[in-house]
Amino acid sequence: MKFYRFLLFVFGVVAACQVQAAPFLTAQQMGDCLSMMPPPPAFEEAAFAYDQAQYEWGKSQRDSLRGKRAVEDAETDLSYTSRIFSDAAGRTISAEKTPKTYALLYRLNETTKAMSSISKSIQFRDRPYVHFNEPTAVPEKEESLRLSSSYPSGHTLLGWSMALVLTELFPQKSKEILTCGYEYGQSRVIVGFHYQSDVDAARMISSAIVALMHGEPDFIKMLNEAKEELK
Repeated sequence: MKFYRFLLFVFGVVAACQVQAAPFLTAQQMGDCLSMMPPPPAFEEAAFAYDQAQYEWGKSQRDSLRGKRAVEDAETDLSYTSRIFSDAAGRTISAEKTPKTYALLYRLNETTKAMSSISKSIQFRDRPYVHFNEPTAVPEKEESLRLSSSYPSGHTLLGWSMALVLTELFPQKSKEILTCGYEYGQSRVIVGFHYQSDVDAARMISSAIVALMHGEPDFIKMLNEAKEELK
């Protein structure tokens, strides 16, 4: 009997973790978001000339304080992103101090990771450091990302989605939060892992993600719980 209860407990924990980790959107909904995503610019297009100019701008920033922050922004773990957005919001966001808000951001993170995986499978694009055969500002990440698509930026999908959701929780700090989300994406241009058009496309998709999530009961429930927690 005790063993049976133990099994029920284990299965209950596993089921709870699966629900907590499930994306807010279905694969079909994510596909709807991506249907409006334009292809990356071709080499002969003016948009790619802008990508090249931004790539050179990014390299010019690497020895500055902004360049140092860009290297730090290579991290996507929620413990890091929640900290930088805590600074912007003026309120600590963590699993210990704001568990409901953290749980909301965790599921958002899972949603953007799933979206990133789907979107990168649509059309492969070499990353700029591969195309130009130059080093990045985060050399330890180069080999693992060399064969993954540059378009769109997964970091930006996460950062801009978090920024949009957090402005609803901290409307009085919307400027600081949106600036943090914007700069998190620009960091990928600075370190050399993404073109500007990769980042811009990800911001567009993120906006669609957040708009669609507002039609999902799970998201609204967790958003309202986070609002109540932060009062």
